[in-house]
Amino acid sequence: MPSVPQIKIPATYMRGGTSKGVFFSLTDLPEAAQVPGEARDKMLLRVIGSPDPYGQQIDGMGGATSSTSKTVILAKSEQPDHDVDYLFGQVAINKAFVDWSGNCGNLTGAVGAFAISKGLVDSARVPENGICTVRIWQKNIQKTIVAHVPITNGEVQETGDFELDGVTFPAAEVVIEFMDPADGEGSMFPTGNVVDDLEVPGEGILKATMINAGIPTIFVNATDIGYQGTELQKDINSDLKALERFEKLRAYGAMKMGLIKDLAEAANRQHTPKIAFVAPPTDYSASSGKEIKASEIDLCVRALSMGKLHHAMMGTASVAIATAAAVPGSLVNLAAGGGNREEVVFGHPSGTLKVGAAAEEVDGQWTAKKAVMSRSARVIMEGWVRIPGDTF
Repeated sequence: MPSVPQIKIPATYMRGGTSKGVFFSLTDLPEAAQVPGEARDKMLLRVIGSPDPYGQQIDGMGGATSSTSKTVILAKSEQPDHDVDYLFGQVAINKAFVDWSGNCGNLTGAVGAFAISKGLVDSARVPENGICTVRIWQKNIQKTIVAHVPITNGEVQETGDFELDGVTFPAAEVVIEFMDPADGEGSMFPTGNVVDDLEVPGEGILKATMINAGIPTIFVNATDIGYQGTELQKDINSDLKALERFEKLRAYGAMKMGLIKDLAEAANRQHTPKIAFVAPPTDYSASSGKEIKASEIDLCVRALSMGKLHHAMMGTASVAIATAAAVPGSLVNLAAGGGNREEVVFGHPSGTLKVGAAAEEVDGQWTAKKAVMSRSARVIMEGWVRIPGDTF
């Protein structure tokens, strides 16, 4: 069998928030992969090392978790008053599938830094020292995000003393603003209700808050499904029956939200919606051993991503949490004690996170105005990634 030489593609491996991904400039991609389609998907799958029936992504850049099986493509923005177009691809681990249905809020923290370093932001907008405001057009969900990136001596500052639970080492703080974060068209609550009765065969009728903000998310009460809201990954991810149960809840929720027309479609839409469960504030030990006190948080939240309990919290789901918390009567709001609030501190498996959000009711319809959170980002490696020349 004749050998096929590898091709190399300029790429940067970055951490953004509690995720890692491979970042590309659109114009650096092979010509066939510069447009959406089969060639692009095959390229990204091979870069990450999917599909891998062993579930380890040994022959690629992926890290065998939903948080590390991610790709980003950036380009100078085609939108007025924006600097960069941001396209996110969530790569399945054991399937030949790239999910383009939603955003990654964690990797958003790295978008501004990459855009500045690669010259995608007009140099006149980058200060010698201070904060560079990067206007991002999120192409997956057609929304504006603003990243405030620290600059020192004309270059992106990556090191600092900002600590983010779920990330071992401190770094520079990047403030992210999600403008009008309702995901997609139509109501922020697609059913028209802040709380719904979600009927799931074998489960009965569960109370659920289903929201389009940051990313479509289904919230249920932890106690209604037999949990405390303090669980860690080891408590759920090793339980195949539990994972199957969550996927069933997610699929029926997706149907109720109008995201899919048939339950079978959920298997090919793993990135969205997310499924999460909430509980009032409770003392617990985070995965690092850090003790989280009920007095330090407003509520506990656990969320699943790509079929597994997330090790911390997805950035987009954090937007959904904060936005739902700002709406009186939602399950998230009630778990946090009810009332009006403009920010929320929630406990997740790795620690805590504070997110601000503004929502208002107009003519009986709730709308999200903005959500704000802090993230950090760092270049881990840059150069070229190589894939076999016959990949696509």
